[in-house]
Amino acid sequence: MINKIAEKYNIHNHFNNSTQLNYLMNTEQGRLNAVNRFKQLGDSIKKDLDDIVSLAADICNTPVALITLLDKDMQWFKASVGTEVTCTTRKVSLCNYTIKREGLLIVPDTTLDKRFNSNPIVAGEPRVKFYAGIKLVTKDGLAVGSLCVIDFKPGNLNVHQQKSLEVLSRQVINLMEFQWSLQSLAQQHQQTQQQKLSIEESEIKLKAIFDSSKDTHILVGKNLEVLAFNKSASDFIRTTYKKRLSLGDCIMDYTDPKLFKQFTKYFALALSGRSIKREWMLMPGTVYACWKETSFIPVKNNKGEVIGIALNSTDITTRKRQEEQISTQNDALTRIAIIQSHELRRPVASLLGLMDLMKLEHISFGYFDIMEVTVNELDEKIRGIVKDSEDTIHGPRLAIVA
Repeated sequence: MINKIAEKYNIHNHFNNSTQLNYLMNTEQGRLNAVNRFKQLGDSIKKDLDDIVSLAADICNTPVALITLLDKDMQWFKASVGTEVTCTTRKVSLCNYTIKREGLLIVPDTTLDKRFNSNPIVAGEPRVKFYAGIKLVTKDGLAVGSLCVIDFKPGNLNVHQQKSLEVLSRQVINLMEFQWSLQSLAQQHQQTQQQKLSIEESEIKLKAIFDSSKDTHILVGKNLEVLAFNKSASDFIRTTYKKRLSLGDCIMDYTDPKLFKQFTKYFALALSGRSIKREWMLMPGTVYACWKETSFIPVKNNKGEVIGIALNSTDITTRKRQEEQISTQNDALTRIAIIQSHELRRPVASLLGLMDLMKLEHISFGYFDIMEVTVNELDEKIRGIVKDSEDTIHGPRLAIVA
């Protein structure tokens, strides 16, 4: 296989191991990739290539001129004059020899050349007699095809015609590479526009979600500058502080002075990479007094570096009021328990004391035992009521009854 590939590229004496074989195979794959790129060129380049083959045919006085691209199995005519054929199999392509050599390949009479005289297009129709071609080489050295002229009678090219064919071949490859670059740029531009549109749509959706949140969200930079905020944050600042929140503002301008010390402490901790959550009352003693649960969340870039802090605040005023009501109810229950413990048990304790004195005095009557049992039962019931009250006060399931 090495010999076969080496023969194809005319380099028999230089490749004799697997590394060199891989190089050759990679080169051929690169060549085929380049051919496929040029095959995909649109019609915008067709007129320019048609003009070149027409000019080549006129200069060389031949009825046929072709721009060919050779892939793995086929020879494609990217532009042609003098034939309606658009492709042939690569087996019958005369340009197979052209792409393997440097410079111009001129065959004055194919019937006299053993490389070509048995070729079907030489021995049979259309009976090609004269062939001259030069390979098309990309800027990275890949031979993708040829510019060639053909006649059905023997012929040759003078020096002027040879130089002209060489110049025209360079123009062909320059045109194709330029058109491929334009086409690639157009595709990249289209992809960029599509990505931009997708990003814009995503940003609109994210902003809609961001702004629909009832919680306030403010992104603050390392220097305490406001980088982003949602509608709830803007509304809260406007209502509470009578100010308009803007990008670049210092967040401390919207922080209760009494909370400066705590705020800067938590902000510094968040900048170190820690997430902090705290509850505090804002604007106490005013009509705007409210409780907020605020999270200080570090925001990092792709390198893991903290670039800012996300301040997310939830209004917990209702919850705090409920907790206050629960505390009030607990106080009331505590007072009830004290009353039950002392006021209700006092007469029972007196009865129990009298019963003990009567026992010491050995005073007895017919209903004494019944009375003693009844008083003890009453004492036990009161103790049970007191214990239930204490359990209710300290239990986790106490709820507010509206």
